[in-house]
Amino acid sequence: MSQRPNFLIIVADDLGFSDLGAFGGEIATPHLDALATAGLRLTDFHTAPTCSPTRSMLLTGTDHHIAGIGTMAEALTPELIGKPGYEGYLNDRVVALPELLREAGYQTLMSGKWHLGLKAELAPHARGFERSFALLPGAANHYGFEPTYDEHTPGLLKSTPALYIEDDTFVEALPEGFYSSDAFGDKLLQYLKERDQSRPFFAYLPFSAPHWPLQAPAEVVARYKGRYDAGPEVLRQERLEKLRALGLIGAEVQAHPVDEQWQALSDEQRQRSARAMEVYAAMVERMDWNIGRVVGYLRNQGLLDNTLVLFMSDNGAEGALLEAFPKFGPHLASYLDQHYDNSLDNIGRANSYVWYGPHWAQAATAPSRLFKAFTTEGGIR
Repeated sequence: MSQRPNFLIIVADDLGFSDLGAFGGEIATPHLDALATAGLRLTDFHTAPTCSPTRSMLLTGTDHHIAGIGTMAEALTPELIGKPGYEGYLNDRVVALPELLREAGYQTLMSGKWHLGLKAELAPHARGFERSFALLPGAANHYGFEPTYDEHTPGLLKSTPALYIEDDTFVEALPEGFYSSDAFGDKLLQYLKERDQSRPFFAYLPFSAPHWPLQAPAEVVARYKGRYDAGPEVLRQERLEKLRALGLIGAEVQAHPVDEQWQALSDEQRQRSARAMEVYAAMVERMDWNIGRVVGYLRNQGLLDNTLVLFMSDNGAEGALLEAFPKFGPHLASYLDQHYDNSLDNIGRANSYVWYGPHWAQAATAPSRLFKAFTTEGGIR
């Protein structure tokens, strides 16, 4: 009887279509590039336009409305609350993939972002994962930095009482030196090393990078200094040229037009915007480094050839201007000014809170139109 395959499912959070080197990007992603070029690159792969609906479909094989995530819990409007299919968590009408695989004899392991329920009884351990270390909400500071809340704190910046849970126990304090991508890589490696080697494994590694807030180790950010000073439209054209050269889009494909505003910005605005993109790139590189650690372990153990590896993003690149997003309310700018240091030299550190906006996102989703939250190709491809 042939040996049953292992599975390693890796999900990036809000990664753009051309962010990886193997898909036309300039960001250093050697480990993912190696997997892509040695395997299959899927150019017609589609998801939901936002995070948790995609995750619910991935883990159940059903439409996200059936699974209870008709829309993200954070986006539920009054008329949807309480309606079937809009519970805001993975409901009991579906069976989760790890539940099925565990019953079939697989050891099920998870380390990363869950976003399918905030309570212990809705956490990964309750949906079939034997070992799990999970970020429960849709986003969090990647360094675990949490400022004091007050009456003006935007609702989406208020963390749940417990952000992380390991198995069925909430994590009361994160270790010193915590960084989300490193922590998720560390935990999955721990679980793989401690696994029951008599059984095949299903491992789920959903990063919270490169979701805002954009934060990454300073030494990685430094490698991109000045790389994006020419602005998003120049980057967009570079990537389109590379996509054509790689054969991932046809030579005749015309990208949708974008309103270029780079030259209309002040020098300071351009510097801050380019720095945000430098940090974003560093987040992607650091995620790739952690994926390399996991894949390297499997290779060294002789397991990689019998492991199906799937890497995907949960949706298109995130192009939202959070300052214009009603869910953040009218006090976002003043709250960030009071509790964070978003000075140029501090962007990317634990106590900074920035995002990169629609123009960088559309550099990553071209030639498709728009980005996350839209059901255009830029949001779902």
